[in-house]
Amino acid sequence: MARAGAERLAECDLDVVILPTLAYTSAPFAQAFAGTVSVNPMAVTSIVLDVARAVGTQGAAVLAVANAHLDPMHVGCLAHAVKEAEAGRLVPIVFPDLTRKPWALRLTEEFRSGAAHAGRYETSVIMAERPDLVRDDVRQALAPNPASLSDAIREGKHDFEAAGGPDAYFGYPAEATSEEGRDTVRVLGEILEEAVMAVLDDGGPA
Repeated sequence: MARAGAERLAECDLDVVILPTLAYTSAPFAQAFAGTVSVNPMAVTSIVLDVARAVGTQGAAVLAVANAHLDPMHVGCLAHAVKEAEAGRLVPIVFPDLTRKPWALRLTEEFRSGAAHAGRYETSVIMAERPDLVRDDVRQALAPNPASLSDAIREGKHDFEAAGGPDAYFGYPAEATSEEGRDTVRVLGEILEEAVMAVLDDGGPA
């Protein structure tokens, strides 16, 4: 998403810098699974604001967040950072929240259904970008799990298992394709570009 968006923004004669990925965040939904490292939500908001301060002093017009981690706590951290940056008169933080309209409507049917964690949507992106990371024999053997993660979150569920994903995947990973992944990356790049340009054009938040 960051790369695809940056390429499109560069075509608009903007100087674009892709910053390193933030490797740690708040991930309570997955805490029951080995390998998950979840940090304090306040730390997440704080580091995003600190990055905004730093790039702002160096002349950046906006700080855009290309986000694919949709844990509700993490999304809330980013949304809070956007508001704090605006209140503190920092460089605007552009965060197109993929869980909300209009952005969510641009993504795949599986994504819109809410059954989209390690399913067809995300697996397709990985197959397009880093096929070496996909264990294809495992992927093809995974049964469909149509349980809606977004519905479970609205019902107050707080982890993958309670939400109907005992193996932490939702959707249809066996149906993933690299072609769908490339299309999704293109759309994500368009979303990021449009969100950034909306702020640059009128100064409003995204």
